[in-house]
Amino acid sequence: MEWAYLLLGATVGLLGGLFGIGGGTVLVPVLLLLFDAQQFPPEHLLHLALGTSMATIIFTALASLYKHHQHRAVDWNVVRTITPGILIGTGLGSLLATSIPTHFVGILFALFVYFAAAQILFDLRPPVSRQLPGKLIIRLFGVFAGTLSSLVSIGGGTVVIPFLLRSNLSIRHAIGTSAAISFPVAIGGTIGYVATGLNASGLPPLSLGYVYLPCLLWTAAASVITAPLGAKAAHRMNIGVLRKLFAVLLLLLATKLLFKVLG
Repeated sequence: MEWAYLLLGATVGLLGGLFGIGGGTVLVPVLLLLFDAQQFPPEHLLHLALGTSMATIIFTALASLYKHHQHRAVDWNVVRTITPGILIGTGLGSLLATSIPTHFVGILFALFVYFAAAQILFDLRPPVSRQLPGKLIIRLFGVFAGTLSSLVSIGGGTVVIPFLLRSNLSIRHAIGTSAAISFPVAIGGTIGYVATGLNASGLPPLSLGYVYLPCLLWTAAASVITAPLGAKAAHRMNIGVLRKLFAVLLLLLATKLLFKVLG
């Protein structure tokens, strides 16, 4: 299983660097399959996948944002302004995720991935007609983005990048800034999933709350190697074709997840 975790981490790191996303949209469906194959308790499958995914994003985001920062593609004013709201939202989302029925969270996640894939596949970008809003609006948006990101275990890029594009940031700066924002999203979300899972019974050995540590070790190790490569490629190549392929991958994973939770 270690090789599967390594391959998954390498893929997520590369995609995270390229698109400024944490990689939860790929991690969660695949981890569900891997954890199910290891015969983890069915009632904990989704929460373990969500929590472990969020913890992995910490390392992916850190490696990715460092490379984007080297290319001067991170708007640190936006990052500093949005982070307090992000931290509040991720804690709220973690609490909601453990109190909402598993099937509902799974369906919500699948529908969210479909929406994200459609945006990428059909290049649905908002009109760029204004500048960044005031600090209050950015922080309130941070609460919303943090809640949704923690609830479905994503780094936040799928939510944050359209917001930044609408606020007249270039695509490369939106990706770089989103990569930096993914870090506090992952920190807050991981704390939430660890705390809410500490008293859960029947978790597999070597779990810290809803974070499965052996998986975290291997996926994080691979992702920190490939995330800088993806970030470097984002500043050197036309990623239009890769965006389309990524959207198709999201559609396939979301469909697989939807069949699983409905079945």
